[in-house]
Amino acid sequence: MKFQRHKRKESFSILLISNTDRHSRQFQISLLSIRLILLLLLLLCIAAGWLIYRVSTGYREKNTLHSQLVSQKELTKKLQAENKELRQTNEQLKTAQIQEKTKTKEDTPSTKDAQNMEPEKDTSFPSRYPTQGSSILQSTYSPEHPSLTINAHAGCNFIAAADGTVTSVSSDTVYKYIIDIQHEGGYTTRYLCSQEAELKIAEGTQVHAGDILLTVTIENTVLDYQIIFGGAPIDPFTLIDAKG
Repeated sequence: MKFQRHKRKESFSILLISNTDRHSRQFQISLLSIRLILLLLLLLCIAAGWLIYRVSTGYREKNTLHSQLVSQKELTKKLQAENKELRQTNEQLKTAQIQEKTKTKEDTPSTKDAQNMEPEKDTSFPSRYPTQGSSILQSTYSPEHPSLTINAHAGCNFIAAADGTVTSVSSDTVYKYIIDIQHEGGYTTRYLCSQEAELKIAEGTQVHAGDILLTVTIENTVLDYQIIFGGAPIDPFTLIDAKG
């Protein structure tokens, strides 16, 4: 017959003795309880460590976010200052452009001033068209017909093509008025009118370019115009720079 051996349960005794009345109290704690207490303490330590870690991590994250926020604020202020400087620079450029345009406009002469500033044409040279008013060029110069023939309406004027001296006012069987004007450079202009007209000048008169020599009083008056150089007629359109 075999005897079963009983396992002994280990336990620990805790003796508490009072300092005053010397009373004592003894507690029995099993090994399992001690293990549970140690496990509980370990869990508490782990929880405390995790909590400390989370708190420290959160603090670091908070400091990092705060630093980033401060950096963002400084960057925002810097960008705002740069934007203000750019706006001021842009306004200065606009003002400078407006002033430059105004100055350019002031410095640029108007059309009338530009015309006045143009060098004066040589009025001693017979370069003007011989009539002023309503007229039609009927025929041009040719060797067979060495003059310009103009059909003029009443009120049209025969004018001097350049500065000069009236050297002759005469007539013949074809033309009632023949006016010769001597100009510098050896040029002579001759105006021939076949009908009655109002004569405005006389022999010996000093005329200027554009002065009226005679005024047409009858519709469809025929006027002939010649330029003579070196004793022979030349094509007036080689000298005229403004036609009609």
